[in-house]
Amino acid sequence: MPPVGEHSDGGGGIEWRSRLLEHRSQLSRVLSSVHRIAVIGIKPEVVGGPASYVPAYLQAAGYEIIPVPVYYPEITEILGAPVHRSLRTVTPPVDLVLLFRRSSDVAQHVEELLAATPRVVWMQQGIHDTAVAETLARAGIDVVQDKCAMIEHRNARP
Repeated sequence: MPPVGEHSDGGGGIEWRSRLLEHRSQLSRVLSSVHRIAVIGIKPEVVGGPASYVPAYLQAAGYEIIPVPVYYPEITEILGAPVHRSLRTVTPPVDLVLLFRRSSDVAQHVEELLAATPRVVWMQQGIHDTAVAETLARAGIDVVQDKCAMIEHRNARP
């Protein structure tokens, strides 16, 4: 997916700041163009909370959800899909990685995110890391921070 706002960086490339997506139209475009979503930090249905019901909502809306929980080593399936312990084991690649991690824990996933090269990394509402966002954007990955994918999906529907 090309970035929403292309700007030259002077070297013939795309200005990395244009990959930091904030506007509703940009988020709507992302949500209408992706299909496979890996969810890092997803929680089992029995645990509940946003890290459970947001991915369930997105699955019901037609997205393929790939669970990548951080905890719950005994769980082998979430939302009817097999659990992956790392993005490295997810094939084929995903379009979007949805993060349900504390802001202070986001940086520990940078190498994994860069290796997976999703088109978009989406940090859920309340989650942000400016340095990680810049690193990902400079690598050509679109980044959303501090936005709820479920709310944005609901707002994007006609």
